[in-house]
Amino acid sequence: MNVVKHIVNRILKYIGMDVHRDSTTVVVLDSQGKVLMEVTLKTEATVLVDFIRGLSGTLYLTFEEGTYSAWLYDLLSPYVEKLIVCNPRKNATRGNKSDRRDARKLAERLRAGQLSSVYHEPLARRTLKELAASYLTVVRDGTRVMNRLKAIYRGRGIRCEGKQVYSPRHRQRWLEQLKEPGVHQRAELLYLEWDGLLKLRAPARRALLTEARKHSARRILASIPGLGPIRVALLLALLQTPYRFCTKRHLWSYGGLGLITRGSGQYHLVGGELVSSPRAVLVRGLNPEHHPELKAILKGAALAVIESPGPQEFYLRCLDHGTKPELARLTVARKIATLVWTLWKKGEVYDAERLRQSQAA
Repeated sequence: MNVVKHIVNRILKYIGMDVHRDSTTVVVLDSQGKVLMEVTLKTEATVLVDFIRGLSGTLYLTFEEGTYSAWLYDLLSPYVEKLIVCNPRKNATRGNKSDRRDARKLAERLRAGQLSSVYHEPLARRTLKELAASYLTVVRDGTRVMNRLKAIYRGRGIRCEGKQVYSPRHRQRWLEQLKEPGVHQRAELLYLEWDGLLKLRAPARRALLTEARKHSARRILASIPGLGPIRVALLLALLQTPYRFCTKRHLWSYGGLGLITRGSGQYHLVGGELVSSPRAVLVRGLNPEHHPELKAILKGAALAVIESPGPQEFYLRCLDHGTKPELARLTVARKIATLVWTLWKKGEVYDAERLRQSQAA
């Protein structure tokens, strides 16, 4: 009896979910790819949990990253052997489309190991991520309002360089240059929106920094050149853990610092033997699929660090060797990303002298 029970528990089942606001379509496959079940359920916690708990065997589950993915990950991960939240950008399908087709395609790709997973952090680490999202939202909205204000003035031939156009002291003088009543009122509303966002930025920043101080890795990242308190807090929130990345190159790609290369016909026959072609692999720029905020942090840190004596010498040396300025800055940004990944994993703070000695050796 125990042997039969063990065999039943080891039967693999692959579950694909197509999740919507009101309904969730579920398709269950066995290890041979045969459809065992197709069902549409309400998108409610008790309904989904009861369904998963009612399945026997070893359960592998997948659904796409989206509005409900974080909630479903916390809800269902305790009841399955393996849960993959997959990247919907890499699941594009051709031909007819329906909820059942999508759920079945997800289950088939899960069974074939063809899904690209999206990292989901444990619930305990999510507070910092939510505070970082709040801060970034306020900053982005403020930037949009600033751009809209300047667009109003520039659209009427009024030069508005610098930040004086946003200052409350000089605001009336700028508004007087807008003669059209509708445009004048629109600018006033944008100024009110800007003032409100400015009041929100300070508490959002304070809450983010306060939560970041609770993480032991903050001291390690703060020792790296170019990383101030805000960049450190955002790195902790966006990366969560360095063990997400197998190598530093995975972090480069995630941060938008990985090169896209193209090559073809890399071997040819010489005397009946295959030899490598001397044709260089073509570089097509940086990878377009990345985390934009992380890329902004690493590029900003690189721009800040090349103004300091030590890294500036490295940057100028790259330029002297014929490296283009943008590629030299990319190299500096990659080095910062590598230091973040390496020191965070080792639990060590940045030591410039030790790093210089290791590079000389």
